[in-house]
Amino acid sequence: MTATIPATSSHTAPRHTSLELGPLTRAAVGLVGAGLTAACALAIIRYAAGLSPDHPGAHLVAVAIHVAAVLPAVPLGAWLMLSRKGTPRHKFLGKIWVLLMVVTALSALFIRQANDGQFSPIHLFVPLTLHGAWQAVATIRRGDIAGHRKALMGLYLGALALPGLFSFLPDRLMGTWLLG
Repeated sequence: MTATIPATSSHTAPRHTSLELGPLTRAAVGLVGAGLTAACALAIIRYAAGLSPDHPGAHLVAVAIHVAAVLPAVPLGAWLMLSRKGTPRHKFLGKIWVLLMVVTALSALFIRQANDGQFSPIHLFVPLTLHGAWQAVATIRRGDIAGHRKALMGLYLGALALPGLFSFLPDRLMGTWLLG
């Protein structure tokens, strides 16, 4: 008589519990992700419908690239933080998210019209974002799950959510589109 081993599904990856977020962090990521996604969507809808004034930066190529990269990064980043970790889908979408963050940071280097062509304090997020993206990749490649989680939390909350909030100030593009 032979012992049978229960079959496991080949499409189910193990859940990495050390990557899972605690309840307060999950709530913060969910709130930030949902809030910023809703604010961005409303701002874009208002602009597309002609309900908000024009902004001088709206017609710059660098701004278009920046907005096109950051808009999907907001909900995708939240989904990645809150979804099951370690799956092929998580890994694939995680690579896309890191790429979106790098494009967002690099395109920001070319957005300087509001400051007479000079860098402004918000540009401090560019090296922080690039460093965070590098850390996220380097830590997971060496198997440091806790370091990966820490790098991604810093990248999402510190390099995406915080500057995202600044983008809704009245004189900034998203603020102008959302608040008029």
